[in-house]
Amino acid sequence: MAEPITPDAEPDDNVTDITTATRREARRPATRERVRMTGQQRREQLLDIGRKLFAEKGFEAVSVEEIAAKADVSKPVVYEHFGGKEGLYAVVVDREMSYLLVSITDALHVDEPDGVRVDPRTLLERAGMALFDYIDRYPDGFRILVRDTPSGSDAESGESGIRGTFAGLLVDVAARVHVLLARQFKEYGFNPKWAAMYSQMLVGMVAQTGQWWLDVRKPKKEEVVAHLVNLAWNGLQNLEPKPRPVGKS
Repeated sequence: MAEPITPDAEPDDNVTDITTATRREARRPATRERVRMTGQQRREQLLDIGRKLFAEKGFEAVSVEEIAAKADVSKPVVYEHFGGKEGLYAVVVDREMSYLLVSITDALHVDEPDGVRVDPRTLLERAGMALFDYIDRYPDGFRILVRDTPSGSDAESGESGIRGTFAGLLVDVAARVHVLLARQFKEYGFNPKWAAMYSQMLVGMVAQTGQWWLDVRKPKKEEVVAHLVNLAWNGLQNLEPKPRPVGKS
């Protein structure tokens, strides 16, 4: 005899509650664990965050609170590592200036490893590419350098004094270019005393063009450098030993 058909059993309230809770738990984001860093790792993290904020907003608009919040730490941690916003900014600027100066200085090496002398036009092109490579790879760093840099202490070394500015960096680069130009001027029969002035002109032209290219990014950096070298080199090739204003006889 067939068994009688019975209505479906009522669902167990406890089972329903457990299922609902499980689904709700599955949708809940996992609790983020605070990552423990070494002192050096935390310092580098704060430098990276500070570099980005300073590039976006400038020194004055950034606060210690904002830096700490981005790093997910308390304000005292920032003070512990850098003594405040000024110290963090000083280290960022110092590092960026060192990176750029070393890159350009390396590009201006006069001799190849085998002792072969590099021609001046190639050196000029190398120096230009060193600057544009830096701008291309580290735009935040370059934006910080071309801003007005406040005075402060050297937080990296602990020494006090006026921090470097982009203008000061260009003076250092021009000094290295000066040495090369003076040698070339002498070889071509020009008065070497003008080499310092011409080095300032060349470095200023390249740096100003770099600031313009930072935002437009057109044409390609290789093309920009080629045009810079074209203007500078062809101008240097046709220098007059004693130029006079064209409006005077």
